Amino acid sequence: MKPRHRKLALIALVVALIGGAAALVLNAFQSNLVFFFSPTQVANGEAPAGRAFRIGGLVETGSIRRDADGLTTRFVVTDTARSMPVAYTGILPDLFKEGKGVVAEGRLGADGLFTATQVLAKHDENYMPPEAADAIEQAQKAQQTVVAE
Repeated sequence: MKPRHRKLALIALVVALIGGAAALVLNAFQSNLVFFFSPTQVANGEAPAGRAFRIGGLVETGSIRRDADGLTTRFVVTDTARSMPVAYTGILPDLFKEGKGVVAEGRLGADGLFTATQVLAKHDENYMPPEAADAIEQAQKAQQTVVAE
């Protein structure tokens, strides 16, 4: 093999290795990517079917119910325009309360129940996750537009 061919083969091998590594990184990124949706967006069919995503808003007052097993909690998340039932099995954060901001990660079932694998609550009196605050603001604007018409 001539030196020129060896050099081209080495360059081709390096390019193939870099391409393979980039493909693996992008694949890992894609599988771990979790999008945020409001209850209104989920009701409009914008959420992915059969894939994990996050839903956020406020925990509806009076909606928290605990199952007999002591670990499963059912509650309703709202963006003031639409609501979505959520079920979570596990220990909830200490700051999880009715009327406060929450983001839940999980999957939407065929029955419309969102089964959460993780629940995140606000960390102080003035904080609400930016996605949840934006979703609530958008829902309120949409509600005002409908009322004005």
